[in-house]
Amino acid sequence: MELLARSGNTPLRFSDVVRELELTQATAHAILKTLCDRGWASRDPVVKTFSLGPALAVVAARTDTARPLAHAAREAALRLSREVGYSGSVVEKFGDSLVVTAFEGDAATQPAGIPGDRIPYAPPFGVALAAWDTDEERRAWVRRGAGDNSDRTERLERVLEHTRQRGYDVDWTTPALAQAVQVVGTLDSNDMPTPVRDIMDQLLVEFTTIGFLSDDNPGRRKQPVVTIAAPVFDQRRRAALMLAVHPLCTLSSRQIRIIGKKLTDETNAISERSHVA
Repeated sequence: MELLARSGNTPLRFSDVVRELELTQATAHAILKTLCDRGWASRDPVVKTFSLGPALAVVAARTDTARPLAHAAREAALRLSREVGYSGSVVEKFGDSLVVTAFEGDAATQPAGIPGDRIPYAPPFGVALAAWDTDEERRAWVRRGAGDNSDRTERLERVLEHTRQRGYDVDWTTPALAQAVQVVGTLDSNDMPTPVRDIMDQLLVEFTTIGFLSDDNPGRRKQPVVTIAAPVFDQRRRAALMLAVHPLCTLSSRQIRIIGKKLTDETNAISERSHVA
């Protein structure tokens, strides 16, 4: 279903599904037949392609009321995008993964690989969630990036502490580095030789900490900013998701603070409504 959703207005051929999901033809056929029978997928009888089915309309109609926090965040992403002129997104955590569940605004400022792709909840991804996560989850996030290396652990802890003090995360990596992070972050390091895996882990920590504290100097020249993100808290005061803006351009410290203020005004308002509810 995620594959069909990501394809947008481009229907998928049977061979596309087999290739993309690395399934056998028999398995793919059985799954697609069941989805079509239930209305979750639809098969064009002429060109033999597959797309999302009508049954999803029933689910979509209930999503706003069933997931009010995510719905409010999506509305906020749209408002922010219109106000600041950059795309906005909503990112949610599922286990050890992060998923962009909403994207609003100009596709020209859409980071590589979203929406819909799952990325690991590990450095350099999800700083705005990790900074306010539970102690156990925060330590696990750091450990996934630093392993047993005390220097990397200290650097990541400093990033999280600075993020909490500022109130939001700023991803200073250039768009080119952001693409490199996406590629490295989606590789399965468990299949890598130990020296290679160590280098990859070090790279991800470097990507996370490369620009941290850069906004402490008001006179500093403009820096490239990929993402500015802040958490939204549920009624139990736990970081449930994060709302993000994606400038993908150079910004001054003042511009970042203005966007950060607008962003946190939105996240604070959503969190307060959730707590009252």
